[in-house]
Formats: sequence, structure tokens, C-alpha cells
Amino acid sequence: MNPQDRIRLARRHAGLSQARLAEAIGVQRSAVSHWESPQGKNPSVEHLRAVAVVASVAFEWLATGRGKMQLSEDAVLDSVSAADAILVEDLLELRLVQAFREASPRTRIALVEIVEELTAKRLGRTRPKRSQLGE
Repeated sequence: MNPQDRIRLARRHAGLSQARLAEAIGVQRSAVSHWESPQGKNPSVEHLRAVAVVASVAFEWLATGRGKMQLSEDAVLDSVSAADAILVEDLLELRLVQAFREASPRTRIALVEIVEELTAKRLGRTRPKRSQLGE
């Protein structure tokens, strides 16, 4: 099986359209179409890794055809990089983290300032000035 077929199989196994896979990894739908085309271009290693994570398949299988397609249960959590993991159990905190990650850099600053201000008022403190935070 060639790399293009493995990408298509992984995407279909995950129940994703080309458009949904593209959205999940931050590329245009046409890029996914090219990756699946017999004469198409190969994705970068970073994009191939993202396809493997989104489709929950083994990176080695996707990249080389060796090994098993599906990840073992133990490997599923290990395949998520620490930077991408959300390690919170509180649902409100999870909503806050997700909103922060989806926000633009400018909105992130505003979100942090709002939370700091609300926390300071709740605790009866003054919020540290930006210069005190090393900004």
C-alpha cells in the first residue's frame, strides 16, 4: 500500500471528510486531496504526524507502512504531545483553556487581564502591573 492510500484509509477510518481532516490539521482541503492523489505530493513530517494524531493511527504505519495501523490503548495517550495535552479535570477550567487556545494573541492578553482583574477583586488585592510581570 502506498502512502497516499494509507492517508486515505486513515482518514476514512476516522470517519473524516477531506475538508474535516484539513480543518483539524490547519491546511486547505486541496492539500489533503493532493496527499491522497496517486501523483500527489507527500505531506511534511509535521503534517503527517498531525494526520496520525487526528486519525488515531500509528505514525510509523502511516509514514512507512510498517507495523499496525491502529494504536494500542496505551499508545493513544502517549501519542499526544505534552504541549497539545489538556491536563485538567475541572470542566470550567477546561472551557477556559480551550477558549484561550482558540483566541487570537490579542484576545489572549485581554482574557488574562480580565481573569487577573476578577481574581484580584475577589481576593481584595490589587492586580500586578504589567511591568511587574516582566512584560
